[in-house]
Amino acid sequence: MSRARERGWIRMLAAAEDPVVRLVCFPHSGGSATAFHGWTGTLPPGVELVGVQYPGRGDRFGEQLVDDVAEMAGRVVAELLRLPAADHVLFGHSLGALVAYETAMLLRDMGSEPRRLCASACLPPGAMKNRDVHLAPDDEFWETLAALGGIDPGIIENAEMRELFTPTLRSDLRAHAWYRPRGGTTPLSCPVSCYHGDGDPLVDEDRMAGWAAVTSGAYTLRVRPGGHFHVSGDVAGLIADVLGRDPV
Repeated sequence: MSRARERGWIRMLAAAEDPVVRLVCFPHSGGSATAFHGWTGTLPPGVELVGVQYPGRGDRFGEQLVDDVAEMAGRVVAELLRLPAADHVLFGHSLGALVAYETAMLLRDMGSEPRRLCASACLPPGAMKNRDVHLAPDDEFWETLAALGGIDPGIIENAEMRELFTPTLRSDLRAHAWYRPRGGTTPLSCPVSCYHGDGDPLVDEDRMAGWAAVTSGAYTLRVRPGGHFHVSGDVAGLIADVLGRDPV
């Protein structure tokens, strides 16, 4: 059976003429670029919003899955560099934080270090807990995911839908579990902002400080209500903080 034609990794969610900043958002395991569609209504002028679309979901559902964070980042960077020049702010949630970090490193190596890296709901590179979750039997696997929230109950309660989405989720969680940062690399120099959802069962707040080691620049941590999927609350406040601006 032939592979589906690849549709690319970048989705323009909100375009801006001559953008000052391009906000690039990387979704969580099982997530798609549409996870950030709700951000379009709270963007200040001059900010372009781009979502990353991993294979195996949305309009890329039939494509071969990718379970390597570095490969994901490389494909994203190749497409970002074909867009008109703009300062990049990278925001990654959970798995997306690791892909955003690798993307920042690659952009830096190519002379285009982002203005800011934002890591949400993710332990520092290489520090994931429960690395074997992608190997769990189906019932245990879905029970674990359901406890986190953020997944449509209609999927969790429908056996056919679970079967459809299980390979994609296992692939993403495998990518997260297998990821190890490159050794011997020079830290970034851009600011790194981290976001922790209060009560997140996957991320210990006191371990988030490890992200400070990935940059020689400023490190900040914001704690927000909402657990692992805190990004669904106070979107305007989150975007303002990510961009270093007052809320609009």
